[in-house]
Amino acid sequence: MIKILLFSLLLVATAVAQPLDRIIAVVDDEVILESELADMENTVRQQLRQRNAAIPPSDIMSKQVLERLIMQRLQLQRAASSGVRVGDDALNAALRQIADNNNLSLREFRDVIEKDGFAFSDFRESIREEMIISRLRKSQVEDRIVVTDREIDNFLATQVAQGGDEETYHLLHILINLPEAAMPEQIQAAQAKLAKIEALLAEGADFSQVASGYSDGQNALEGGDLGWRKKGELPTLFANEVPQMKVSEVSNVLRSSSGYHFVKLADKKSEETHLVKQTLASHILIRTNELVTDSDAELRLNQLRERIVNGDDFAELARAHSDDTGSAIEGGSLGWSSPGVMVPEFEEKMNVLATGELSDVFKSRFGWHLIKVIDRREENMAEEFKRNKAREQIRIRKINEELENWLRELRDEAYVEYRDL
Repeated sequence: MIKILLFSLLLVATAVAQPLDRIIAVVDDEVILESELADMENTVRQQLRQRNAAIPPSDIMSKQVLERLIMQRLQLQRAASSGVRVGDDALNAALRQIADNNNLSLREFRDVIEKDGFAFSDFRESIREEMIISRLRKSQVEDRIVVTDREIDNFLATQVAQGGDEETYHLLHILINLPEAAMPEQIQAAQAKLAKIEALLAEGADFSQVASGYSDGQNALEGGDLGWRKKGELPTLFANEVPQMKVSEVSNVLRSSSGYHFVKLADKKSEETHLVKQTLASHILIRTNELVTDSDAELRLNQLRERIVNGDDFAELARAHSDDTGSAIEGGSLGWSSPGVMVPEFEEKMNVLATGELSDVFKSRFGWHLIKVIDRREENMAEEFKRNKAREQIRIRKINEELENWLRELRDEAYVEYRDL
């Protein structure tokens, strides 16, 4: 489920009919109209004001927003040709979740959108487009990422050699785009832009404002903000540079296949040691079906609970009566479980029990349960946690790098014709 807060959404404003709505760009076989650009610019300005962020000059804003519209259009075109769709049921569920996140009913949420001057139908379709692009990126990039055990071993060995991985970095980024097979005039233009940026930064200009005005990166309008990245999630280009930098320091120019880069270390912090509180519990499960109703299952478990209270052995009754065949063999034992492993309704009941205590009979999505807590412990899961964390950090880094490459290829392969603004 997508997580989008109401006042940070990229809203699509209701287009006002223009007598003469000019074409400002052709993207393959589709066009982008002047009214679309104006609507998006107004939305971006509103977002920047809400964040108290600097607003770039109008001409720079237009170029940045137009490029964002082009990339959005290209991804939607690729999604359509790849058969990526978002149906009304999934869209409605997403809208309900957004409303819930803002403590509103769907009707109240709709009223807020329309009160702010936006047509709910346009807003609804903008969310559909965001979901389509998210699904496209998942299928084209994320689902193709594989992290091997050897990569994890090498990653952890490198961390040991570098003295650990406790640091997390908040990064700002400026990109000057340069195609791999750039023409001389493209190289000249990029180098002129590079010199301008270097001069501004040397004069003490605000990095975020320079990024908003000059960066070709996807996060330009957010001041080049890449957010917080753990060491293993740093782009390969930055991996050796950033750990050596001081807070507020700006890197020298870095060169990659995408072009020229600057990165600023806005802040850094250390992570706390990870400890896991685990529970050893057993349960008896009665599932419902065509022959066993909820009332039947609840009654049977209450009868079993009464027998246990009166001295019968929990494990023996679990072996004889539990429908969870995997745990029944072990006398109902679920082994040591960490937070988040069990379904929420089960974990909630289990967490309030004292050691040796029986739960009341209750229902989860799997059926009716009776739980007994056998023991609790605080376990140092450092090794397992390290490997899982390393796997996720490597995966995030590879996704970010592959996504950048994929977007650049998508852009390079497209036919884009600009009309005068």
